[in-house]
Amino acid sequence: MKIFVTGISTDVGKTIASSIIVEALEADYWKPVQAGDLDNSDSHKIKIKISNNKSQIFENSYKLNTPASPHLAAEIDGIKIDLEQIQEPKTNNHLVIEGAGGIFVPLNDKDSIIDLIQPEYKIVVVSRHYLGSINHTLLTIEAIQNRGFEVAGIIFSGSENKATESIILDRTGIKFIGRIDEEPYFDQNVIREYADLFRENLLKM
Repeated sequence: MKIFVTGISTDVGKTIASSIIVEALEADYWKPVQAGDLDNSDSHKIKIKISNNKSQIFENSYKLNTPASPHLAAEIDGIKIDLEQIQEPKTNNHLVIEGAGGIFVPLNDKDSIIDLIQPEYKIVVVSRHYLGSINHTLLTIEAIQNRGFEVAGIIFSGSENKATESIILDRTGIKFIGRIDEEPYFDQNVIREYADLFRENLLKM
């Protein structure tokens, strides 16, 4: 199974969600494009947060120095992101692929994160509760569906908000995988606890 993790915006909890999925399935992990924070990248964070010995962390296709939209970060680095250079790593294991920001974050002057999604990917949307998140979540899901893809599941991030969660689930009919609560920290033990909670729903996608 190949799972593409995207979010309704930036900083909504994609990397924490990805680490939980990786741990739950003992899956491999790949973030095609990393922009900024190269010494503490999302790949580094995943490696620190998981505790199984099976998962392999694959190298980014592009490592950009500036914490900005990939198209701008690439321009600052004097390069242009080419989708043909973003080659999915070969593995016989489950693979978790993490996007950058939301689905329409630009990679260059014509391609966006959504253009990385392949037909066989199971798409998981991470939605964090904030004013406007219902709109952003529904827009994200509709845009994915308009491209001919299905959203396999949704993970909510943040304290429970029944009014928000129920209307999103009712309107979309998308499978609820689980909620990541506001935790004081996310270490291997916490990630493992969530992995145990999410595993069954992930395997049913």
